[in-house]
Amino acid sequence: MPSTAIATLEKMLESLPEEAQERVVEHLREYILDLQDELQWDALFKRTQDKLIAAARRAKEEIAAGKAEPMDFERL
Repeated sequence: MPSTAIATLEKMLESLPEEAQERVVEHLREYILDLQDELQWDALFKRTQDKLIAAARRAKEEIAAGKAEPMDFERL
């Protein structure tokens, strides 16, 4: 059963000429794909956040202990 929002969107689309409907659907398709990509990145980031925090702490400790040196971008 479609939600109220989907039913409203469907009625709005039906009120448009077919060419405009196709343009709206293409925009929605692109938007949904982008949104799905963002959701995947968010989920991946959440799964790795603890590791990133641990790596940042190790880096701070190494800097404080004098075990780190500034990045030499010329050597990259």
